[in-house]
Amino acid sequence: MMPTVCQLSPVLVGNVLLVISGLSGLLASSPTEYGKQAERLLPLATRLPARAAWFLQELPSFVVPAGLLAWQPHPLFRQPGTLLLGLFCGHYFHRTFIYALLTRGRPYPLELLFRALVFCTLNGLLQGYYLIYCAEYPDEWYTDVRFTSGILIFFLGMAINIHSDYLLRQLRKPGEISYKIPQGGLFTYISGANYFGEIVEWIGYAVATWSFSGLAFAFFTSCFLGKRAYHHHRFYLKKFQDYPKSRKALIPFIF
Repeated sequence: MMPTVCQLSPVLVGNVLLVISGLSGLLASSPTEYGKQAERLLPLATRLPARAAWFLQELPSFVVPAGLLAWQPHPLFRQPGTLLLGLFCGHYFHRTFIYALLTRGRPYPLELLFRALVFCTLNGLLQGYYLIYCAEYPDEWYTDVRFTSGILIFFLGMAINIHSDYLLRQLRKPGEISYKIPQGGLFTYISGANYFGEIVEWIGYAVATWSFSGLAFAFFTSCFLGKRAYHHHRFYLKKFQDYPKSRKALIPFIF
């Protein structure tokens, strides 16, 4: 059988690059420097306020696939692929228009903002193009255990992620900049509860789409956020002598 256009297209290349980028970031010697890892950054002139930076960098991940949805050749949400892409857009709608406007993070470096803009644009295009123009699902996919379990995992991860972000915002009163120990929810067991939730989300998305594109993105996210969770855990242990010793970095009771 001859390979399809999608198998030969930049979609496959994009998936491979996602995997390579995830591995490269995981093996890099230092964490990506923003948030708690931004103590050694350049002067304020090279940074943007956190809310503006998060809004700008997350926006392409919503606008690009949403635009593809609007211009797709199939009736909206009649095909499983378009519904699955709707989940992707829903996550980034929250990240762009809700999370970004509520965050109380520290100023964000312009260099990282530019890199994030490029990544979010390309990944939004990759996921959107695959699900609309390449993915082929049977009519009974809506009742397939991979679809139903993936959707359940996705929303479970989203709930954990949103709740954990809420708990982090409550740690500081307006104007405060000092760090405090997160409490409640999955923070009882792990330092990176918010990261754990987002990783679970994209694992669910990968299962529901049952695609290399979804798997590659879930892998990249696990590498990138898993490493941040590890460094956050080390930060907390170093900064707070009374930090709970039983708390793990990312996976409850394990790691």
